[in-house]
Amino acid sequence: MSFEVAGEAYDRFMGRYSRPLAADFADWLEPTYGQRAVDVGCGPGALTGALVDRLGADRVSAVDPSAPFVDAVRSRLPGVDVRQGTADSLPYDDDTFDVAAACLVVHFMPDPVAGLTEMVRVTRPGGWIAATVWDLAGARAPMWPVWEAFGVIRPGGLAEERLPAGTEDGLRRMLGVAGVRDIESLEMPVVVTHDSFEEWWTPYLEGVGPIGAELAALDATDRERIEELCRDRLGAGPFDLTAVAYAVRGRA
Repeated sequence: MSFEVAGEAYDRFMGRYSRPLAADFADWLEPTYGQRAVDVGCGPGALTGALVDRLGADRVSAVDPSAPFVDAVRSRLPGVDVRQGTADSLPYDDDTFDVAAACLVVHFMPDPVAGLTEMVRVTRPGGWIAATVWDLAGARAPMWPVWEAFGVIRPGGLAEERLPAGTEDGLRRMLGVAGVRDIESLEMPVVVTHDSFEEWWTPYLEGVGPIGAELAALDATDRERIEELCRDRLGAGPFDLTAVAYAVRGRA
């Protein structure tokens, strides 16, 4: 899936969660001076930036199918090798990187195993292959209040909650099928403070990602009902919202 929206719109919607998650994820991968890393499905660059902080721009590459995201990373992180491309056909030679990581993207890949297999191909033997995905099946993604509200007006919920790799076991299994060895995993919680309900809600109306598309497709009455249910659930603010991701890593 390609997110054809401006990087700033994505940042307002998901960047407030993906940036702290990416920092924790990068720390867990323990990149060391002199190594090379690639951020697969980089979006507007949350993980890319965290890797640059640890390795330097000249040691980091990034790839994404979305032209606006590629432009955003090039602008924000000069010196990073940023390319437009897909996970299942990475534009790099074999054994190029010491770390290949995908933050909040495996579940959006058309063929997650093919994408992870490509990550193995471009990583040197013994290097890290790693991914994070929100706990979709457990309804612990940042979007959980909206999912909960949708469940009231649309029994059965949303397809986004059932995307592949949305469980720890599912993500581990996919890495294993892709040829990743010595797999380990852990939960990574993220807590974000929202100053007001409006600050939290407004980015959902900008059409970002599956949930943005779902909201845009509603008629005005149903969209207002979703907003009302979320406001009743969260309050006027400020409030904290907790999301939990699974992080999985293993060796190429």
